[in-house]
Amino acid sequence: MPSDFSFDVVSKVDVTLVDECIQVAMKEIVNRFDFKGSVSKIEFNQKDLLITVTSDDEYKLKAVHDVLNTRLAKRGLPLKNFVQQKLEAALSGAVRQQVKVQQGIPSDKAKEMVAAVKKSGVKVQASIQGDQLRVTSRSKDALQDAMGVLRGGAFGVDLQFTNYR
Repeated sequence: MPSDFSFDVVSKVDVTLVDECIQVAMKEIVNRFDFKGSVSKIEFNQKDLLITVTSDDEYKLKAVHDVLNTRLAKRGLPLKNFVQQKLEAALSGAVRQQVKVQQGIPSDKAKEMVAAVKKSGVKVQASIQGDQLRVTSRSKDALQDAMGVLRGGAFGVDLQFTNYR
């Protein structure tokens, strides 16, 4: 029996599901009456994990975001991991906005999580390992308590717990 138990805290988004959701959202946008004659489109750069949403004006851009977010939510993707960037002007009066798909836990959020676990008084050790967090303890019950602390916190990213040993 191992002397220490552990689990990893990660935040991942399935890129193929995102691509499928964007394709379905584009089909809906092409067929909707309120988007007829519009330049509304959604593009996905899988390498940089950037979604670019373009439309005629801010109102239609918001409607495109609503369609996309509905598709993402129906597939069970965490909307917390899609960070909208600032609005930009595009050609011929159109507007564009980029949405960053956040993979992994950013270091500032990981530090907040470690501080929250330490502040809770649960007897576990939390360490940052790249873009994930590893929590170890001698007691499985303490690990369950640490999971409860992390689930209860508002860290701005969706958390998944893996490698429970």
